[in-house]
Amino acid sequence: MTHDEAIARLVGELDRSERARAPSAEGATDSARREAFRAWQAARLARTHADLLESRRFGAAAQFFLSDLYGPQDISVHSAQVRRILPVMSRTLPATAIDTVADAIELDALSEELDAAMIAALGERIATLDAAAYAQAYRAIGRNDERARQIDLIEHLGRSLDGLTHHPFIGAALRMMRKPAEVAGLAALQSFLERGYAAFRVMRGGSDFVDIVAGRERAISNALLAGDDSVLAPPPA
Repeated sequence: MTHDEAIARLVGELDRSERARAPSAEGATDSARREAFRAWQAARLARTHADLLESRRFGAAAQFFLSDLYGPQDISVHSAQVRRILPVMSRTLPATAIDTVADAIELDALSEELDAAMIAALGERIATLDAAAYAQAYRAIGRNDERARQIDLIEHLGRSLDGLTHHPFIGAALRMMRKPAEVAGLAALQSFLERGYAAFRVMRGGSDFVDIVAGRERAISNALLAGDDSVLAPPPA
């Protein structure tokens, strides 16, 4: 992929993310429901991947995965702001790094869309959300292809971040991007990429981590769609 193609894809995904995060008529009520849903989902992820979070080798990457890839972080910005920093991105980052950011923005938008559908399907049950209600809503909204794409993006992002750690100049390039990104209103995007790079660099090879996370999430998704809610049950005390 060329720089121009990577930049074009990035801007397109930013536009999609803006649409997905457009304020709803519900206002504060909708925001509270979204926060409650995200909190429940984050707790499930922390249970599922507790061993990775506690691992000396995988801990930093697991925390990044929970907070940035599957978490509530908002890395969306206005596409007009992106255009201000495009020359700097093109000069300092390879197309693969820019495409990694585009993957992150696509994941952000897709997760927002799927979460909104889940929240709508749950209705008033979100106040007492449990595994049974979550699983029922998961099956009710369907969108199986988008669920699969969500996990594919997480896997691809993990492999891309791992690949970036094999380029010794990337760390310095990301540090050089801090100030221009801040000026252009892209500090969140730059910070995402730098944090991900640092977390994966610690592992000195992240393929095992990516395989574990993607494998578990695919197994859970497939089980839920097949009617098996037990995959959401907390471990025995």
